[in-house]
Amino acid sequence: MKIITYNVNGIRAAARKGLFEWLKAADPDVLLLQETKAHQEQLDIDIFEETGYHDYWFSAQKKGYSGVAVLTKKKPDNVVHGTGIEYMDFEGRNIRVDFGDLSIMSMYLPSGTNSDRLEHKLKYMADFQAYADELRKTRPNLVVGGDYNICHEPIDIHDPVRLKNVSGFLPVEREWLSGFINSGFTDSFRHLNPDVEQYSWWSYRANARANNKGWRLDYNMVSEPLQNKIKRAVILPEAKHSDHCPALLELEHEF
Repeated sequence: MKIITYNVNGIRAAARKGLFEWLKAADPDVLLLQETKAHQEQLDIDIFEETGYHDYWFSAQKKGYSGVAVLTKKKPDNVVHGTGIEYMDFEGRNIRVDFGDLSIMSMYLPSGTNSDRLEHKLKYMADFQAYADELRKTRPNLVVGGDYNICHEPIDIHDPVRLKNVSGFLPVEREWLSGFINSGFTDSFRHLNPDVEQYSWWSYRANARANNKGWRLDYNMVSEPLQNKIKRAVILPEAKHSDHCPALLELEHEF
């Protein structure tokens, strides 16, 4: 089973850069999208129908902002839009699909670019941890793929010393991500690639992508019962439809 997570930084802009041609070639069973920046009615639905995927959307109330989606080859048994926590759902940051005993979520964690948003992010992280703890009581086989807006360790960021006080690599954010993993999740990429320095986001400034001055912000987190089913986990930097690139997970699981 092939799962790809991808922050597309605007689905319409990414489509103009060849996203759907790439999708046919990449051929995931499930594609998790973040930062779609569109409501479903703003999209050319024919494009999605032509791909052969079922598509599910959870958009922010504010147009042109945030938003998550899931494209899947197989129709899920159940789709859950949001977490039921109002301030999270207002910004369209979580959507989950269930296939039998397996649940797959697309999540877009807030960035903490200023003090107000950092407080919002910290609250979101705490509330999401509690939500995930509760969810795994009934859905123990859980993949949470998405843009976490956090680099976990120095290996995950191009200049850990200079950037240690920048949101996305703050000690409090990194501590939360360690706690999230320790609560019963595996960072699938790092599990199979313990020493690989590879990134999934680059600033548009200063030719950062060409110089590979990046951050690893995008993860496929896998709950403990699925850890021994992780077959492959890679980052796909050759996909260039966004300032992020996709992260791929292959699980030994029936789809």
